[in-house]
Amino acid sequence: MSRGGIVRRVRGGCRAPSSFAIRGHDDDDGDGLRTVLVTGGAGYIGSHTCLELLATGRYRVVAIDNLVNSDVESLNRVRELLAAAGGEECDDDDEDDDDDVDAFGDRLHFRDCDIRDGAGLRSVLDEFPSIGSCIHFAGLKAVGESVARPLDYYDVNVGGTTCLLRGLESASVRRFVFSSSATVYGEPEMLPLKEHARLSATSPYGRTKLFIEEMLRDLYASMPKSWNILILRYFNPIGAHPSGRMGEDPQGIPNNLMPFIAQVCVGRREKLSVFGDDYDTPDGTGVRDYIHVVDLARGHVAALDKLYDDDDVGCESVNLGTGTGVSVLELVAGMAEAAGGPVPYVISERRPGDVAELYADATKAREMLGWTAVLGTREMCEDTWRWQSTNPMGYKVEAEVVTEN
Repeated sequence: MSRGGIVRRVRGGCRAPSSFAIRGHDDDDGDGLRTVLVTGGAGYIGSHTCLELLATGRYRVVAIDNLVNSDVESLNRVRELLAAAGGEECDDDDEDDDDDVDAFGDRLHFRDCDIRDGAGLRSVLDEFPSIGSCIHFAGLKAVGESVARPLDYYDVNVGGTTCLLRGLESASVRRFVFSSSATVYGEPEMLPLKEHARLSATSPYGRTKLFIEEMLRDLYASMPKSWNILILRYFNPIGAHPSGRMGEDPQGIPNNLMPFIAQVCVGRREKLSVFGDDYDTPDGTGVRDYIHVVDLARGHVAALDKLYDDDDVGCESVNLGTGTGVSVLELVAGMAEAAGGPVPYVISERRPGDVAELYADATKAREMLGWTAVLGTREMCEDTWRWQSTNPMGYKVEAEVVTEN
């Protein structure tokens, strides 16, 4: 498979990937495809996961998003990449084009819908009755912002997930993959972090993730024969699709490290603020387990495959990470190398809720899901730079250039 994760679709004379298989579907439209609802599907991780799902040739995707911190152009890029990949492998001598399905148009659907909108969710579930599973990304996601706006985080993340689960339960959609976070480990009691480590949280954002996890465990306990749930705790997603056509495009000032560095590199921001250089780490800056977004997207596909292959998963938590910690300054150096120039930065005060180190033990993901991260820091930085340098304003034509932080 190419590093970009594009698997060629079976169309006419196209070649099928050797791993292609259809297993026990009960939610298809007669075409052997599994239909999955992806919340937050136009977002950074959501759009990359839509691409990987569709690239397998096994899934139809219904993506919903309220576009508050995302752009539907990301899904147009998904279609573009899949169509280009399919064209590369197709047999030009095939003349039976009338029977081909056009450019994945019937396999990727988007609806503008907020997960707090119960009526809107019911409308989507009614429109696509073949939906048999859900990957849940939608939510607010910045630690610092959650400290300033806790009620918004509880409303969207916890309230929205409650509404979503009610809708799925009514529609008998009970295969569920939840996008959780390593923030549920709070101040880590062990490194690398294992799934059985003590759970706590140091920010409202982390607490929303932890509360949703507890909600899912309670829901499963109430109906253990009905629900099949995987909770994916991942660490710090960065990088972009290696084509440079898809990447992270936050609205306004980025709350996460890598998109801020990338915007500094292309001149949209004057300098980076490094929050704290007095942690008990080798260079004093925070250490995190950064994971390439393509690896992460493939992890979600592996999780969903597991739920379809095994009806008795139960409700399990799984770490998705590389198992290796990288400091903020190491990441800055990696981006400077990729961009071919220094990244201006200043040291600022620590942010409330941040911890010194977080990195994963990903053994369970390998053993349970057959998944391992394969892309390193170099690929993360190079792919981020390719995305940002060729799309300096993200998915937009124009964006604000800021001279002060």
